[in-house]
Amino acid sequence: MKTWFITGSSRGLGLEIARAALTAGDQVVATARASKRVEEALTGYGDKLLPLTLDVTDVAQAEAAVAAAKQRFGRIDVLVNNAGFAQLGAFEEISHAEIEQQFATNVFGTFHVTRAVLPMMRAQRAGHVITISSSVGIMGYEGSSIYCSGKFALEGWSESLVQELAPFGIKATLVEPGMFCTDFLDAASARHGSIVIEDLAESSAKRREMLASFNHQQPGDPKKLATAMLKLANAQEPPARLPIGSDSVGAFLAKADMLRAQAEQWHDVSTSTDRAA
Repeated sequence: MKTWFITGSSRGLGLEIARAALTAGDQVVATARASKRVEEALTGYGDKLLPLTLDVTDVAQAEAAVAAAKQRFGRIDVLVNNAGFAQLGAFEEISHAEIEQQFATNVFGTFHVTRAVLPMMRAQRAGHVITISSSVGIMGYEGSSIYCSGKFALEGWSESLVQELAPFGIKATLVEPGMFCTDFLDAASARHGSIVIEDLAESSAKRREMLASFNHQQPGDPKKLATAMLKLANAQEPPARLPIGSDSVGAFLAKADMLRAQAEQWHDVSTSTDRAA
């Protein structure tokens, strides 16, 4: 039986992962900015569920939540960094304050919670840090530059973490979902830039219409993703990266092909800068 610590558990992927872990007989610390929503969404699991209020941008709250988890269950085997939102819009349409909030939640919030959990995992000489990134963490998209940049930051951080944590028996995996049928594109999860720029107004309006047409029509099944997370958490040698969804796998392969093609095309220029032997 494992003990999970999951952020952003009141809805979407976090809720489905929490439900799947509980159904499998594991213990779950399910956190959200409003723990009441977790209690309403997850009923009938008794003492195996510990719902906690946690705003990941608050370091003190992160530390207190981890302390409460330790007091209740004694350990944390799997950390799922899931809390976050999408700041959409062209770069110039997004204010400094909106950019800072995006990074405060998606990047620094992930750092705060992981930093609070790692001492316990090191003492256990075991654990698995699973960070929910996105297929936009490996490929940039128009109208998503700030959201992509936060996910790109998590990619480099987690890939390095794999190497830093290995001596302590701790694993780390980036999970990169494609488009999943959740409320991710609702106003509560996706925000658009507040700055209006005439040159960008038409393209921005078309992009919003396109995203609205995708809302709740995405091809990925959140319940199936949750099942995949159980398999990942039980893997003896989990990958550093795991694309989830056919669209994410396609993005991975396209990016790999693009990188190889560019490296080959510019090979002579790139290698011309080496010092003479």
